[in-house]
Parts: sequence; C-alpha cells; structure tokens
Amino acid sequence: MAFEPPGRLVRALGETAPEGDDWLEKLPEAARQAVELCESTVERVQVPGGRSSLVVLVRRADGTPAVLKLAPRRARPTAERAALAHWGGRGAVQLLDAGTEADEGVLLLERLHPDVSVRSLPESKALLEAAGTLRRLWVEPPSGHGFETVAERTGRQAEAMRATAVAGSDLVPLVEAALAAREELLADPPERRLLHGTFRQSKVLAGDRMPWLAVGPDPVVGETAFDLARLVRDRVEDLIAQPSGPSTTRRRVKRLAESLEVDQERLRGWTLFRAVESGVRARRVGRERDAELLLEFAGWL
Repeated sequence: MAFEPPGRLVRALGETAPEGDDWLEKLPEAARQAVELCESTVERVQVPGGRSSLVVLVRRADGTPAVLKLAPRRARPTAERAALAHWGGRGAVQLLDAGTEADEGVLLLERLHPDVSVRSLPESKALLEAAGTLRRLWVEPPSGHGFETVAERTGRQAEAMRATAVAGSDLVPLVEAALAAREELLADPPERRLLHGTFRQSKVLAGDRMPWLAVGPDPVVGETAFDLARLVRDRVEDLIAQPSGPSTTRRRVKRLAESLEVDQERLRGWTLFRAVESGVRARRVGRERDAELLLEFAGWL
C-alpha cells in the first residue's frame, strides 16, 4: 500500500519545516517499515488526519484494531509517548507498545473512533465532555521527568511574537498585552501538573473503553489554566460570527473556570496569551484569515 501523506499534513509541516528537512520524503518508506515491525495489516490512512503526524489504521496480528502514528522529531513524539505511558489510559488513548529509541517517531495506539470527536456534539455538551476529559489528565508529573515547562515553551513563543510584532506594527498592542499577562502569570504559578498541552474538542475522540478519550498531546508541565485556555476559544469561527461573541466568550471563561475550579483571571490571562501567540504565528506563515479570527477574539479578552 502507498502511504501518501494527506494534504493537510503536507501543508502544516511545510509551514514549520527547518531547512533541509526530508521527513515527508522519507515518510512512505518509514510507514512501510513501521507496519512490518509491528506485524500489522493496514486498513487505511486516516484522512484528513492531523497537522503533525501520519495516522494509519491497522490490525495487529491477533486481529486487534490499532492505530500506527508516525511523527517527525520536532513534533516531540518521545514526550507524547512518555505522557501516554504516565496516564496509562486514564483520560487518554492507551499506548500499546513501549517502543525504543530506534522508533522514537512511531507510536502504536489503542484504536478509538477517529471520525467521532466531541466537536460533533452541541456546543454546551461538547464543552462539558471535553472539560471532564481534561480534568482526568491533570496529574502529578513523574519524578525526574524531562517534559518541557510552560515557562520554557511560552518563552520560545514570546521571542517569536516579539520578532513578528516588529514587522507588523498593528500587532504591537496585543502582543504587549499578551506578554505582560505571561510575565504576571509566571511570577506565581499555583501548581505544577502534567498537561495535555494542545487540548481542544477535536482532540477528544469516542472510544469503547471509555466514552471519550484525549489524543495527540504535546505534553507540558505547569498550571492547569494554561491547558484550559485553548479550550476557551474552540469553534472561534462561530464565536466571531455571533453578535454576542464577546459576551459569550466571557461567559465561557467563567463557566469553564468554575466547573474545573481554575482561577478565572488566570484563565483569562492564558487565553489571551495563547490566542495572540496563535494569531501571530498564523500571520507569520501566511494564514491571514486564521490570524484575523484569532486576533479579533483576543481583543475581546
């Protein structure tokens, strides 16, 4: 079977690929070898799939359905493997193979229902189910962990934001507000938990073992409000289309903060930072429509 990467993956990785990166060119052969090593039979490549990995639906030698996921090193698959192992299937997809250094970019995972996410539910129900799933992931990180911290990740992002804002003066006020919020939030973090890192409704899939399970973490260690902040702006295009978008957003912040016992102002601050960071990054790579939506949303906060 030919393992052609979906167009969505090609576009997304093309935005972030370093000079000379050949992961996509080598992907078909890498996928073939991974299938052979895990002694699986391929059913199909998941389309449109994700933005940072190839997802292949397979059956193991005993007939068990599974998912083979291949990701480049810059997507931090080793950290994803470590987080999934630590969660042990509690709130997240189950890791089926511990793996080795030789196949660090290959994960064999429990098969969920890839075409059914929480996003398919009505908005209020989707937020409730997504928040409940996220709560289960917030555990103490393992001792001696090597996960990136929120301070480290947002530090890199802050540098990129400053550089882009210089080239676009209209960005300066929002970037300055987002960076100020980050500095204040990092000064006194309330807790350190293992976080999903890139949580949103589309990252919660229907399962058989549990109704909903999270997939695709980019794990980070820090305060829970950072993780929840990405969920606040889910379905941002719908929020922007509503005349009541600003008030709906403020109610969403309040509702999520209260339901998960997170400080409301800290959630608002991280939502601002993450929305501005995403908007600035979208502009940097030429996704102007996404940038407009995200920056308008950030302005409401």
